[in-house]
Amino acid sequence: MKNDLNRALLAQYAPRPGRHALLPELSPQQQLAMLCRVLHREGYNDHIAGHITVRQDDGTYLANPWELTWAEVTASDILRLDDKGKVIEGEWNITPAINLHMDVHGARHDVEVVIHNHPSWGSVWSAVGRVPPIYDQTSALVDTDPVRYDEYRGTVEDGALGRAAADALGQHKWALLANHGVLVVANGIRQAHLRAITLEWRCRMAWRVEMLGGGTPLPADVVQATGQRTDANGFPFLWEAMAREEIRQDPSVLA
Repeated sequence: MKNDLNRALLAQYAPRPGRHALLPELSPQQQLAMLCRVLHREGYNDHIAGHITVRQDDGTYLANPWELTWAEVTASDILRLDDKGKVIEGEWNITPAINLHMDVHGARHDVEVVIHNHPSWGSVWSAVGRVPPIYDQTSALVDTDPVRYDEYRGTVEDGALGRAAADALGQHKWALLANHGVLVVANGIRQAHLRAITLEWRCRMAWRVEMLGGGTPLPADVVQATGQRTDANGFPFLWEAMAREEIRQDPSVLA
């Protein structure tokens, strides 16, 4: 039955020849499920930890459920939340740490997407309290350094601790949370994808370079020029390519 469903979905959403065939039109729930799957492959894979919220035009929020890994979530699993973070649509539960997202959304009306997770390499740099240098072009696809929040006093489902992390983010694009993980915000799915994968790539590349004895970081003006050019709208065709790969691997993400 599942194989039949996957074949039907793949036939429906497979790219067609033509100029506008990069990616079919996806519902907001499908986009969020796709983002979870793609980021899981990039290292955002700490079991069932981590959550993404996406603000909707009607003032509600979409979010991935607490019980599922990012590798298994599908469009039909996505929850809808009210402005307090309470589930108003969906059959799963939401993480107790959702208050962190609500605090960020409340403080940042320019933010549509909030991502929090404990990715493999970002968590290493968070633990040592350092911002990874930029050693290559891919690490420079987003300009500016992540802000560091240097105090870990407990998990962010505590209201005060969640607000402290949100306050530390301020107007920045991303943050390293000491001994914890990362916080990434964006104006949409494509920008969220680019920022999240760039941060993890940057953390991984810097670790490898420094394990070989170090290297020469890119000049600051080159980083700024590169990041400003690509961060505003996402790297051309990248989100679409990664989404197509996910559809090929498991079309049920769209179900």
